[in-house]
Amino acid sequence: MDEIVEEQELMPISRKNIGNGEEEFQKKVEIVVRTIGPAPPSRLHVPSPIRVHDLRKLIAENGHLPIEKLRIILGGNVLHDSKSGHDAYLQLSDGDSLIVAVKPKAPVKHIKDGFDDDDDDEDLKFQLPQSSSQWKRTLYSFLHDKLKLPDILLMAIFSLSVKMWIIIIMWFILAPIAHRWDVGPLYILGTGFGIILLNLGKRQPGDVSAYSIFNEDFRELPGTLNAERLDGDIRTGQL
Repeated sequence: MDEIVEEQELMPISRKNIGNGEEEFQKKVEIVVRTIGPAPPSRLHVPSPIRVHDLRKLIAENGHLPIEKLRIILGGNVLHDSKSGHDAYLQLSDGDSLIVAVKPKAPVKHIKDGFDDDDDDEDLKFQLPQSSSQWKRTLYSFLHDKLKLPDILLMAIFSLSVKMWIIIIMWFILAPIAHRWDVGPLYILGTGFGIILLNLGKRQPGDVSAYSIFNEDFRELPGTLNAERLDGDIRTGQL
């Protein structure tokens, strides 16, 4: 077994107030951190209980490791910063051993050749931003952990604003009414035209449309090929 060569106390013992006005020292434990690779194990003194995110930050700062690529394993389970949309806490005991793994960087040639499959997989995994509200994180945890919805569907759900979801719900509420009044086809056509009009956008002053009919004096974009210009080039012998 590798010899433990480093011992460092990362955080002073904190105190918390209890009901009768007295102060109680927070329990502090000594754990062993084993990093996969040539780095030797180290002992750390940390408070218990502790947030997983704080523990990850302490380990990253102590070992000069990238926190975003850090994976912490305790008892064969990977520790996550949150659970069910809430911060996850960890109860540690003296002598607990943590395994720390760092995701390696892909080789430069591997990236240039366009075969970076791991990064492609990461791009397909949907994750909520850290600034997301509490109700969004709770909803995400329910849909992802309980219902096991795929990431592509979660991406579609959370990419829409609340206003857009209200419009979609109202559309489905009004659809049976339109069907009952025998105006279903008109309802669908109106929806299509509405989507087109809402996504036309606005041109800035000086911008030219690709369609000359929308431009002043029917002005065309430079390099546009049409029958009139082609006929003129043939008649003048330029072709």
